[in-house]
Amino acid sequence: MTFSATPPADLGVRDGRLKPCPETPNCVSSQTQGKHYVAPLAFADAPDAALARLKSILSGLERVRIVAESAGYLRAEVSSRVFGFVDDLEFHVDAAARVVHVRSAARLGYSDFGVNRKRMERIRAQFTRAPLVP
Repeated sequence: MTFSATPPADLGVRDGRLKPCPETPNCVSSQTQGKHYVAPLAFADAPDAALARLKSILSGLERVRIVAESAGYLRAEVSSRVFGFVDDLEFHVDAAARVVHVRSAARLGYSDFGVNRKRMERIRAQFTRAPLVP
């Protein structure tokens, strides 16, 4: 049994911004304020190299599948271990600010018990530790 639902049609970057989080507590984003806020991923290497490093990290995570990739943007889906709930992860490079903006949101339900925030912090830890790509 899985609870994947259909991916939201409005994911992606619009006017330099990722989709806003809903009012429900099952979403975090670096382009919002308040309870949904999580810091973006800072980088010192080239923007393309930072995105390649992030792609490598995501490819190594369990139950993560990269489903969309374009210049400065990655989208991945993560399935939960037990029921197959799907969360959408988005990453958008802001080359001028030298950060990767992030968004992680559950497709279904109300609360995620902090899963999206914890996942994004694990990705941040790996991104920070990973060697810079020239």
